Amino acid sequence: MGRSKLTSIDSLSFQELNEDAELIPLMTPEDEEAMNKEELPEILPILPLRNTVLFPGVVIPITAGRDKSIKLINETNKGNKVIGVVSQIDENVEDPLLKDINKVGTVARILRVLKMPDGNTTVILQGKKRFEVKEVITNEPYMTATIGEVTEARPATENEEFVAIIDSIKEKSLEIIKDSPNIPSEAAFAIKNIESSSFLINFVSSNLNISVEEKQKLLEINDLKERALETLRYMNVELQKLSLRNDIQSKVESDINQQQREYFLHQQMKTIQEELGGNSSEEEIEELRKRAKSKIWTKDVSEHFDKELAKMQRMNPQMAEYGIQRNYLDLYLDLPWDHYSKDKFDLKRAKRILDRDHFGLEDVKKRIIEHLAVLKLRNDMKSPILCLYGPPGVGKTSLGKSIAEALGRKYVRMSLGGMRDESEIRGHRKTYIGAMPGRVLKNIKKAETGNPVFVLDEIDKLSVGSQGDPSSALLEVLDPEQNDTFYDNFLEVGYDLSKVMFIATSNSLGSIQPALRDRMEIINVSGYTIEEKVEIGKRHLLPKLLVEHGLTKEHIKIGKPQLEKIVEGYTRESGVRGLEKQLAKMVRYAAMKIAMEESYDIKITNAVIIEVLGAPKLERDKYESNDVAGVVTGLAWTRVGGDILFIESILSKGKGMLTLTGNLGKVMKESATIAMEYIKSNAKSLGLDPEIFAKYNVHIHVPEGATPKDGPSAGVTMLTSLVSLYTQRKVKRSLAMTGEITLRGKVLPVGGIKEKILAAKRAHIKEILLCEDNRRDIEEIKPEYLKGLTFHYVKEMKDVVKFAITNQKVKNAKKL
Repeated sequence: MGRSKLTSIDSLSFQELNEDAELIPLMTPEDEEAMNKEELPEILPILPLRNTVLFPGVVIPITAGRDKSIKLINETNKGNKVIGVVSQIDENVEDPLLKDINKVGTVARILRVLKMPDGNTTVILQGKKRFEVKEVITNEPYMTATIGEVTEARPATENEEFVAIIDSIKEKSLEIIKDSPNIPSEAAFAIKNIESSSFLINFVSSNLNISVEEKQKLLEINDLKERALETLRYMNVELQKLSLRNDIQSKVESDINQQQREYFLHQQMKTIQEELGGNSSEEEIEELRKRAKSKIWTKDVSEHFDKELAKMQRMNPQMAEYGIQRNYLDLYLDLPWDHYSKDKFDLKRAKRILDRDHFGLEDVKKRIIEHLAVLKLRNDMKSPILCLYGPPGVGKTSLGKSIAEALGRKYVRMSLGGMRDESEIRGHRKTYIGAMPGRVLKNIKKAETGNPVFVLDEIDKLSVGSQGDPSSALLEVLDPEQNDTFYDNFLEVGYDLSKVMFIATSNSLGSIQPALRDRMEIINVSGYTIEEKVEIGKRHLLPKLLVEHGLTKEHIKIGKPQLEKIVEGYTRESGVRGLEKQLAKMVRYAAMKIAMEESYDIKITNAVIIEVLGAPKLERDKYESNDVAGVVTGLAWTRVGGDILFIESILSKGKGMLTLTGNLGKVMKESATIAMEYIKSNAKSLGLDPEIFAKYNVHIHVPEGATPKDGPSAGVTMLTSLVSLYTQRKVKRSLAMTGEITLRGKVLPVGGIKEKILAAKRAHIKEILLCEDNRRDIEEIKPEYLKGLTFHYVKEMKDVVKFAITNQKVKNAKKL
């Protein structure tokens, strides 16, 4: 049996097979009508085709190589010349049976049979009608089967939508013929002369550049209008592919022409430069070599430079790599390899500068002075890597400038917020077009010294992207044991960062990678008290704002009582950014009065503050009375410092359900459950009737429902709220509390104590209840922060109830 595949050739309308092809004209509507009236025989010999589909009315040549196919063609050609043509499901099957062929095919008439010199037979077929194979009668000497006609639903002749589709198919066919280099232009003549709509659809479908499976699906569509739409869809796809291919071809030709043009222009420039005297690239290399002589490098660094300069000398100046190599050598020469600024070891002067620029922050100032003292005794000490951790607006970033001035060093700052690309730290390899060094080396180059104060701002806001993890790249930068040979991908040699004083700033430690956090010395920069904010406003913010607005201290005077009113009534923050904005409004008020030549009171009063800033907006966070059962004041830590929160609870008739609201996290909800179960377990000792829990539902709410809240520190507060609710007794006045609780009745320590104490002072709290283990945290806080506060330490939950709940009933107490 022959192994050659059946080959589909373009329609006879597109080419001349031989001189007799003139006798096969395109189908007319009359031919189509006559063909539709023909009766189909009940039994037909079936000719399976490997890689093509025959459509009604279409004329195609088929090359037959299989013995069965040749015998079928020869015998039928001697008889009525009518056969059934179907496509194979799998073209690799050599002897197809019923399961290997598609059931819908086309009745065809043999127009000519041609014997080829290679032994194959070429037959020219014309499709007539579609049919469906019902049952195979015999497979030898070739397949014969009973068939049935497949009816076709045709739209009315005057159907406007169908007419529009046919017109679109003609237009798209002409566009494809025009854009495709493989289709002869004569094909357009054939398309224009087709009068029959169904033949046009079949003719185009037969010649589409789609798979056999897709053509078979088209053949099997019984609705002519639907087949026309599907054909149009395939044509649109084909047209888009052709358009895209032509665009790419045009662009490639344009790019080649542009490159040739640039090459000739570069050659002309090179010739002109040589005529004017000397090659410019040689002058560049000589200039780099001259600059290198003035550098004091180690042997390894010097040898590497000479090697890279020699590489540049061998390069064609017109190559893209030449520019990268030039930038590389410029960076190499600009980096301060051996240049360090001289530190100023006047410790008293350094302390004066730090105190002048920043109020408070004693821990940071003490650490800087300690570093200066050790550096004074031992000059080759590696610089510390500090991390200033605290809420926004407390002066972490600006502290870097003051430290640089105190040490007599240059100051550089690199913002890390949102950085998600490792190459921002380490740089790009030189193999890439447009390669650059990382921002660390860029800033060192900008500082022009090898030991600047380098601020890594917002280190907690580094991101992880598809280009790597920049926080992992910082591990080498911030490790004193490694950063003396920091490797930048662009520089390709180790660079010493050990003399650089890195100061990182962060609002949260939780989002910093543990390995990175371990490399830094954490210094907690906590929020300011009201007194400190007043002093900062008077000493720093107001003078700065007066200069920025073109005023002097003679134009506006704000006393301490008024500053305190602004701090308490219009700001609620750990830092001073909000205070600066409010003071800026007051200064702009004075500037406006001066510019409009209106009289105003230079000394700002409370009435003027309300006139300019409006009514106080933040009074709601102050302590509320203890007249309502179940309302207790708690202390919370947030990223912007400490704050107070209120736990509210209420009883309603029910079956003992516990409801929690206020946007609470999982841990906080668990604290409420622990408090409730503890009260149930110890009802008698608390003086409660155990049956009460089954009669009433409890609802606990933490106000400001839009703000997410979580953490274990509200445990004692929830316990106190529930005991107060069930006993209908008052909570001790001016009391706030914080602490974690357990089912065993223990009170555990919590963090953020200093921030919570500052929040309590802002809210005019007088007494604070804490875990006994938090006593050590209180002892580390400066006495001025604790002024006016009384602390009570507890170990067990029964001590919390005993101290916090009074014997006095609340107003309108419920009888439970």
